[in-house]
Amino acid sequence: MNLINKKVTHKRFGLGSIVKQNDSSIEINFASENKKFVFPDVFEKHLTLHDKSIADLLDKIIQEKEMERKEAERKKEEERVIQRKNEALRLEHEKLMKNHKLHPESQLVFWCDKDEQHSSFSEWRVFLGEVKSGNNKGKPNKPSRLYRNSAVLLTSVDSSLPEENRRILGVYMVNENFIGKLCEDGYIPAHSKYKIQLTEQESNQMQFWKYYSNDKSPHQITWKSGKYRYFDNSWMAQILLDIVSLKNDPKEKELAQQFFKYFCKMNKILAQELPKPNGALMRS
Repeated sequence: MNLINKKVTHKRFGLGSIVKQNDSSIEINFASENKKFVFPDVFEKHLTLHDKSIADLLDKIIQEKEMERKEAERKKEEERVIQRKNEALRLEHEKLMKNHKLHPESQLVFWCDKDEQHSSFSEWRVFLGEVKSGNNKGKPNKPSRLYRNSAVLLTSVDSSLPEENRRILGVYMVNENFIGKLCEDGYIPAHSKYKIQLTEQESNQMQFWKYYSNDKSPHQITWKSGKYRYFDNSWMAQILLDIVSLKNDPKEKELAQQFFKYFCKMNKILAQELPKPNGALMRS
C-alpha cells in the first residue's frame, strides 16, 4: 500500500501529507514540521486518511493486525497457564519426594496377556486399565502406591495351565521421577537403566508363586481377578537376587547385580538379612 503524498488529518497537528513510509512507521509533513508515527497504529485513534478507498483498505489491515495481536496474546496466556500448571506439579512433585515414606508393599506385579508380552518389553511400560465402577468409572487406574523405589514384575500363565504355573517374564524399576499419585494416564514407564527381560528358559525357572502369597490364605494359589496387585518389597528383592543367579552372560549378570543393589538401596533392604522365599508354592 503506497501512502506517499496522501492527505491526512491529525487530531493534534492538523492537516498534513505523508512523505515517507515503511512497514513500521510513516513520516508526515505538517505546516510547522515533520512528525514520525508508528504504522499502522497511529490510524486507529489519531490520524484520518482523506482517501476513503485507501482508508477502508487500511481499516481492514488494522483489523487483521489486531486479530493477530489478540491471537498472539491468547497463545501467550495459554503458555502462561501451562507454565503455572507445570510449576504447581513441580512443587507438588518436590513435596511428595521430600515427604515420602516407604510403603512395605510398594511393588507391583502385572499379568501380561499375549499382546502385552510383546508391548511391555518393546515399549517398556504397562497400562493398568480403567476403573470399572464408581465415580471414577472409565478413568485410568492410578498406581498410587508406586514411587521411585518401586519395581514392576511382568508375569504370565498359559490359559490351559493352572495358576501355579505363572512365570516371571521380566522386571523393571519405574522411571526415577515417577510418582504414582501424580499418574493420570495409567501407564507406568520403566527406568532408563534397570530393566530385565528373561529368556524363555530363564522364565521357566522363575515361578511367581515361589515368592508370592495372599495374606488371608497364604497356602492358596489363586489370582482371582484384576490385571495387577501390589506386593512386599522383600519379595521383589528375593526375585531380583534369584535373577542374578540365573544370568550367565557377564554383561547381563552385571546389570542384574546392579539392579539388585539399587533396589535394596532404594527400599532400605540389607541383602544379608533378606529371608528365603516363602511363597504359596513353598508352603504347599
